[in-house]
Amino acid sequence: MREVEVVGVRVEMPESRPVVLLRDPAGRRVLPIWIAPVEASAIAFAQQGVKSKRPLTHDLLADVIAALGDQLSEVRVTEIRDDTFYADLVFRSGTVVSARPSDSIALALRVDAKIFVADQLLDEVAIATPEEDEDEVEKFREFLDQVTAEDFESDD
Repeated sequence: MREVEVVGVRVEMPESRPVVLLRDPAGRRVLPIWIAPVEASAIAFAQQGVKSKRPLTHDLLADVIAALGDQLSEVRVTEIRDDTFYADLVFRSGTVVSARPSDSIALALRVDAKIFVADQLLDEVAIATPEEDEDEVEKFREFLDQVTAEDFESDD
């Protein structure tokens, strides 16, 4: 198993299908998992720190787990069968529950649990990310952090 980071949710065009991207920082690979729009929103909300007035499904599940005196230790994305990804929720108590990766990721982000992907799955499905691309993205982010609206004003 290898720990991964959630890069974020993107929409694949032209079908407008949401995909969550998990990055393996050590192996410089990205694992795309196509998900439903509801779970895509749940993941994006968690990443952005959006809180609703009443608990959404994944928030409710986190609250129930805590109320029962347990804690989500980690999420393991374990395999792909017939184009379907599988994951396990691993709890501090030792309980393991099979779940969809999208729900698992949404829950993990809410409770700050680690996310792991099976090495074999990464080897079979992940996409290599060139180092140069990441360097360019980082340079662009730095540029955006320093640029202001006045930089684009014309003297005409």
